[in-house]
Amino acid sequence: MAKTFVSKKQNNIYNIKHKNTFNNFENERTRYIVVLSYITFMLISSFVFNKPNEIIWGMKNIVQSPSILITDYMAVGNIGSAIFNSSILMLISTFIVYKSKSCMTGPVVAGIFTVGGFALFGKNIYNVWSIILGLYLYTKARNEEFNKYILIALFGTALSPVISKITFDLGLSLIKGIILANLFGISIGFVLVPLASHFANFHQGFNLYNLGFTAGVVGTICMSILRGFGFESQSVLVVAEGYNIILGIYLGILFVSMIILGFLFNNKSFKGYNNILDNSGRATTDYIKSNGFALTLINMGLLGIIATIYVLMVRGELNGPTMGGILTIVGFGCFGKHVKNVVPVMIGVYMATLLLIWDTNSTGALLAALFGTTLAPIAGEYGWKNGVIAGFLHTAVVMNTGFLHGGMNLYNNGFSGGLIAATLVPIINSLKRKR
Repeated sequence: MAKTFVSKKQNNIYNIKHKNTFNNFENERTRYIVVLSYITFMLISSFVFNKPNEIIWGMKNIVQSPSILITDYMAVGNIGSAIFNSSILMLISTFIVYKSKSCMTGPVVAGIFTVGGFALFGKNIYNVWSIILGLYLYTKARNEEFNKYILIALFGTALSPVISKITFDLGLSLIKGIILANLFGISIGFVLVPLASHFANFHQGFNLYNLGFTAGVVGTICMSILRGFGFESQSVLVVAEGYNIILGIYLGILFVSMIILGFLFNNKSFKGYNNILDNSGRATTDYIKSNGFALTLINMGLLGIIATIYVLMVRGELNGPTMGGILTIVGFGCFGKHVKNVVPVMIGVYMATLLLIWDTNSTGALLAALFGTTLAPIAGEYGWKNGVIAGFLHTAVVMNTGFLHGGMNLYNNGFSGGLIAATLVPIINSLKRKR
């Protein structure tokens, strides 16, 4: 009897210790530490890919690039400089979140990873600041706290190519270009808040990249003004090739470590992950808040592996744009995306490339498959078949929306996703009611 009593007591002690460990992992400080650890890993790894003088040379080219879609910073500079640029912007984004006294929620983590993803092909340490400044001035004009709009500050940098294009690619003197470009940037940041709030109702939360749709509208207006003055934005396709092995290993290390870390702090199990899979993902869904950070990390890692495998399976190239798409999917593993609702959309895009004119492994088609998962809530809410339809339609639309904003909106898939969601969802609801 004594032996049995000791065994139960030991089990209780173990359970208490595990519960305390789990609770410690779920606190705010730990989330900051984990996010900063991954950013630090990326920052250090940039010097593994290239020497410091090569990174400096690459950063110079990145900053001076017009940066419109699709400009791969790994091709403009090199792998090290692109990852360095990405990690620096993620680090600064995290600092802004911290200084604004914002919580490290699922949407905030998604915003940080999205900034990092697009800092591989469009955002850089020069072209994001005036947009953030414009939003800050908006909060001052409204006498509101900046942290209330922290998500718009992170995602709103979708229009950063406007600043680079005007500064370096319109034939203006450098001083005039800088002044005019940043006035545009401040104006963009100032109007993003009211527009983003209004357009969220347009797609009813079924397009996770709401700022992408907003930026598409604003970018179209900006491009129309520039075209009115005789300036045009030619389509660009600058991408790196031949890095599948090294970047595949690199991404594998990142995502497997997320799964292992989440697994260990979830009592060495995947228990509870089905709760994430049962969620539609419709905005706004915070998996960290509803399911905990450990399970969310598992979800992020699994999504990263699936996205990477997709690119490799269709014989695509791992480079700045595709790696940016993968990191964005991983970020939204905290905020609306999971294995069950992204795969149908990716299948829909794949089917579209088999039937339509675009090659499955072309850069545009790969980005449609990765970023098209902005429509994942449709699959989550209405089933995988409707997710496939959404992915198919998205492919056709996204290939034609870039001209409207001249590549100024980095979240082109978010622009297209808003159009698809606003069109498809009412039709699905109507048919459901009839049945």
